[in-house]
Amino acid sequence: MLLLRRGRLLKVSLLIIILILTVAFFMPKPKSQEVEQQEKLIKKDTHLSLKQRPIYKEGILGNFEPVPSNTVREGPGEGGKPYAGRGEDQNEVASVMMEYGMNMVVSNQVTLDRSIPDIRHEECRYWHYPENLPSTSVVIVFHNEGWSTLLRTIHSVLNRSPPQFLKEVVLVDDDSDKEHLKGQLEDYIRQFKGKVRLLHNKQREGLIRSRTFGAQESKGDVVLFLDAHCEVNTNWLPPLLAPIYMNNTVMTVPVIDGIDKDTFEYRPVYRGNTHFRGIFEWGMLYKETEIPEEEMKERKYFSEPYKSPTHAGGLFAINRKYFLKIGAYDPGLLVWGGENFELSFKIWQCGGSIVWVPCSRVGHVYRGFMPYTFGKLAQKRKGPLVTLNYKRVVEVWMDEYKEYFYTREPMARQYDAGDLSEQFDLREKLQCKDFKWYMDNVAYDVLYKFPLLPKNLYWGEVRSMLTSHCLDTMGSQPPSSVGLSHCHGSGGNQVFRLNEEGQLGVGERCIEGDMHHIKLVFCRLGTVDGPWQYDANTKMLHHRHHQKCLQLTPQSSQLHLQECKEEEGGQKWIFRELKVV
Repeated sequence: MLLLRRGRLLKVSLLIIILILTVAFFMPKPKSQEVEQQEKLIKKDTHLSLKQRPIYKEGILGNFEPVPSNTVREGPGEGGKPYAGRGEDQNEVASVMMEYGMNMVVSNQVTLDRSIPDIRHEECRYWHYPENLPSTSVVIVFHNEGWSTLLRTIHSVLNRSPPQFLKEVVLVDDDSDKEHLKGQLEDYIRQFKGKVRLLHNKQREGLIRSRTFGAQESKGDVVLFLDAHCEVNTNWLPPLLAPIYMNNTVMTVPVIDGIDKDTFEYRPVYRGNTHFRGIFEWGMLYKETEIPEEEMKERKYFSEPYKSPTHAGGLFAINRKYFLKIGAYDPGLLVWGGENFELSFKIWQCGGSIVWVPCSRVGHVYRGFMPYTFGKLAQKRKGPLVTLNYKRVVEVWMDEYKEYFYTREPMARQYDAGDLSEQFDLREKLQCKDFKWYMDNVAYDVLYKFPLLPKNLYWGEVRSMLTSHCLDTMGSQPPSSVGLSHCHGSGGNQVFRLNEEGQLGVGERCIEGDMHHIKLVFCRLGTVDGPWQYDANTKMLHHRHHQKCLQLTPQSSQLHLQECKEEEGGQKWIFRELKVV
């Protein structure tokens, strides 16, 4: 009996052990912090698996990170260091600067495959990206570009992109007339065995239309636009492709570094541990601001992509079919200017989104001036070309908020922006949200620095009744003195505006004054008020803080504030609205 009982106990014990082992086998395993974070994200977007998302693994080098090299390369500009050029070449520098807007003498002495510093945040080295990211066509539009800057852009893309994702580099020549950009360029790119293609516009089309043409002719799943004087940085491509792979209505934007136009030094534009994103002021000038706290709270890692209301326009990636589906760029936009806002508003209001990607960095040469004209393209419609583009954008996308643009740029109301019917039809077809939704949910931080503008009481030229000359900013940058010149009636530096809150301004700048000077200054951020008051009866401009009036001293042609006297002819001014002829 004792043996029987012991046998039964042994069997029960074995069953219990088997049961415990079975439960333990099927119980979920402990998860790493990174996996738990990824699964939280998946709950928000249940159709994506872990293999379809970037995963951060502390201390484990990312799957597309290059193998670190201990080789120190020597030569002009290596490591992105500044290079001043040779003394004997200095006489040539002035002429090439006028021709290209950058120092091509130095550029030509820097190797096309030079090394540049990896200045990414440390976290970027530990991101692991999906292995089946979409194929990419890099589109580069150029017009009379320098030889070495164009080729260095191409070489950097080929050298620093995983070849399995880089479908092609598509060069679009916008009717260049320089001989080296014709047959010589065709001969050079043959070495890349079809990886680099060259397309030619039959006539000058401008940047905007040329980009659309490049996208239409591309073969990749993603179209990625670069300017013709860039250098892409370490592991730049996978971070741009991953958000698009996860959601094909996302546009991705790299962080842009600066390349000095004189020395070709490669250096960051943004310093410290602060992220910035693209916004705008009401004259449609592109601005950047610190990422709001609301956006920071949604991110676990400093290096993760983050949402942005708009972008600078030059460098970005987007799903090619999606880009064409939403109409690419408005074909009525001429040459360049405003296309970044048109695309940004359209993407956000029509169901897409824009993210900036800190782990993708691209260097860009900022030229001192535009070294070429736009020819017949700039003569198609009356008015400043960029302002005409802005008007097309605000009329189609900004609804009642367009009035703030006209407050800042009152002459723009008179310009003919051309036929907009196809753009309004596109907005209706895509069932896009209104601009108020965009301001409330996406671009809410615009109002932190650029509040809604009060109405203008007066605008136009400000003419002296004493000399019949007009106030003029002389095209100078603040801080600078305001002067007088012959009234030309064509706007520009002579279009002043005085709003209901006393701000006297020209464009985005403000006018201040004291007993010695009347000055063009930077407006105080976040404010729309000022010290000025105009009396239409006495024709005097009164400065409320100094309790003085604007006066012209004819002997010296100097402007200053002086004690208000109605009999003083130098204190009489007339606002006259201008008409476009």
